[in-house]
Amino acid sequence: MTTGFDLVTMGRIGVDVYPEQIGVGLEDVTSFGKYLGGSATNVAVAAARYGRASAVITKTGDDPFGRFLHRALAGYGVDDRFVGTSPQLPTPVTFCEIFPPDDFPLYFYRFPKAPDLDISAGELDFDAIRAAKVFWVTVTGLSQEPSRSATLAALEARGRRGITVLDLDYRPMFWDSREQAREWVGKALEHVTVAVGNLDECDTAVAVREPREAAKALRDKGVSLAVVKQGPKGVLAVDDTGEVEVPPVPVEVVNGLGAGDAFGGALVHGLLSGWDTARVMRFANAAGSHVAGQLSCSDAMPTEDQVLRKLGGNE
Repeated sequence: MTTGFDLVTMGRIGVDVYPEQIGVGLEDVTSFGKYLGGSATNVAVAAARYGRASAVITKTGDDPFGRFLHRALAGYGVDDRFVGTSPQLPTPVTFCEIFPPDDFPLYFYRFPKAPDLDISAGELDFDAIRAAKVFWVTVTGLSQEPSRSATLAALEARGRRGITVLDLDYRPMFWDSREQAREWVGKALEHVTVAVGNLDECDTAVAVREPREAAKALRDKGVSLAVVKQGPKGVLAVDDTGEVEVPPVPVEVVNGLGAGDAFGGALVHGLLSGWDTARVMRFANAAGSHVAGQLSCSDAMPTEDQVLRKLGGNE
């Protein structure tokens, strides 16, 4: 029997290479930091910071960067039993530029194909997916085969058990078009209970950018909780109890990358804690704010005490 995890995520993993010089282009950067990255993996790391038993379904290359990622997962307390190894594909590397407060260009090196997009349904532990209290997948996993079929097979096996989350996580460079992404996101939405995304990602999912209309469209797809990130206007959440809108937590932004993953891990923690929606959103907002004020993503994921301090003890 597979032991049930609090959280199992499925999706991207890679090495984030971040410049140590802020406000300059990569052509002028002279030194970098190396970190574990990938949105689904970062969410698992963030949840583990709160003591949640977390695992990630993904793949690395059979190379030094892949070995680094396994070691990093162990250091963060994330179970790596479902992290496979591709013998022929290299571990992805992602570079960014840092121009605070709101410009963080990303450069993905996922060629000829990322190992995390080479996961097939036959490699999945469906018992673990069914048993997890929260199962979290991302839209990126739908962008190519065989990962697309594997992701949908995992969702179908899950059958909307417990809390099943779709991170709308739309990255245009991974798709031929927004319309192609919308088709496959629509199929995934049939199997999830929670959808999380910003306004552009909601447009990809349901062809609506106005926050309340987007939340309604997601709910009309059968989603119990729709979370719409509105940038400087904060977060809108709509569930069976009604609507909650929470303002952002002020922060001097160093690197906005990873803030959404911190939000995701905190969302998982709050939902598993049984908090009301308003409290979950405040906590998740504060977690994202904490990471936005740091250089790294995975290394910066906060503990519960750090988030509460960010909230000023108001929880």
